[in-house]
Amino acid sequence: MKASGFDFSQVLALSGAGQQHGSVYWKAGASQALMSLSPALPLHQQLQACFSINDCPIWMDSSTTAQCRLLEAAVGGAQALSCLTGSRAYERFTGNQIAKVFQQNPEAYSDTERISLVSSFAASLFLGSYSPIDYSDGSGMNLLHIQEKVWSQACLAACAPHLEEKLGSPVPSCSVVGAISSYYIQRYGFAPGCKVVAFTGDNPASLAGMRLEEGDIAVSLGTSDTLFLWLQEPIPALEGHIFCNPVDSQHYMALLCFKNGSLMREKIRDDSASCSWSEFSKALRSTEMGNSGNLGFYFDVMEITPEIIGYHRFNAENVEVSAFPGDVEIRALIEGQFMAKRIHAEGLGYRVMPKTKILATGGASHNRDILQVLADVFGAPVYVIDTANSACVGSAYRAFHGLAGGTDVAFSEAMKLAPDPSLAATPSPGASQVYEALLPRYAELEQRILSQSGRALE
Repeated sequence: MKASGFDFSQVLALSGAGQQHGSVYWKAGASQALMSLSPALPLHQQLQACFSINDCPIWMDSSTTAQCRLLEAAVGGAQALSCLTGSRAYERFTGNQIAKVFQQNPEAYSDTERISLVSSFAASLFLGSYSPIDYSDGSGMNLLHIQEKVWSQACLAACAPHLEEKLGSPVPSCSVVGAISSYYIQRYGFAPGCKVVAFTGDNPASLAGMRLEEGDIAVSLGTSDTLFLWLQEPIPALEGHIFCNPVDSQHYMALLCFKNGSLMREKIRDDSASCSWSEFSKALRSTEMGNSGNLGFYFDVMEITPEIIGYHRFNAENVEVSAFPGDVEIRALIEGQFMAKRIHAEGLGYRVMPKTKILATGGASHNRDILQVLADVFGAPVYVIDTANSACVGSAYRAFHGLAGGTDVAFSEAMKLAPDPSLAATPSPGASQVYEALLPRYAELEQRILSQSGRALE
């Protein structure tokens, strides 16, 4: 940016996002190095000796199953942990990773004066001092009491000693955490008054980038499908994740991930529509809403929500059948995928409201016939939004919000001049009656399949 002539003196505030769950371990004395950086040298030369662990765990690490079970046991089980922290214990979540570091490398742990998330680590570089962890990214650690917005003493004690002082106190996600450090003023020409707004996780930053509001839902239709929900009163469960909301610290967001996304849609397209998306769309248009009562479950790989694998097809009498005609198969797939999303979202406390908008992103959001089924199943209008860089755009929005007053100003008010998404589909007449009748049937059949596969939820 400097080489291209970017004028850093015009920047009033900045924020950012990091991959969730990853952790950075600052060695004793590192804060001194961070505060006394020389603008003549790049960061890596001055900070390389500042870490007690060189290879930090990130979200792809799944080696902490033993620590997960211990954490759940310490607070009274998986559901109790979910009620406290928004999620049952997950291997990638930071508390379990810290517990493993403490158990396997106690010397490095005791030599650590501060533990940052990837997001607060990046913010610390701009501040020239340790940045606090924000509520929203802090919700992905299995450590934050999401209702009270403080670290859970029971969870801290179960993971490692002296952990609270190594984490520092969490802050609202829209907090101004300080002004930019002299290093950036002298090396790059930032103005001394440039504010640093707390950095957050990539998923919370995407929610900000998509400008979700209360009652809204974002559906990312990619290789895996992800649901982002805005919740006022969450119901933590054994599936999905509930985080503090990054743009309104009184509310919450939820994430639900479904592995069988676009690859499953492409497989059924190849098998039932001669590898053609236009034939696939034609099948959706030529079949009626509700598919004459035919319901299907299609899981090529073991699904996360719910834990099912294989194909299961049921006729209108709830009798399992071995095959559907091609056009029925296509509608059964798309209706089933969206009914599952609605059922599991409602399981976390989500409710479709009169003002609900659905924001669709990802590859399948270019197919208007798929979006029509989405609008019909949820009974809400679907909008499309260009979110190729939603976490990045969301970070810029959050910097602006923090500058505008943070917790004292509604995010939607601060964002009122940002571009609006475009309307793609509205519910068809009669859709709500059709799906209100089908959804309980679909949920019941899902439980039947689960119990048959020996994975019935408690």
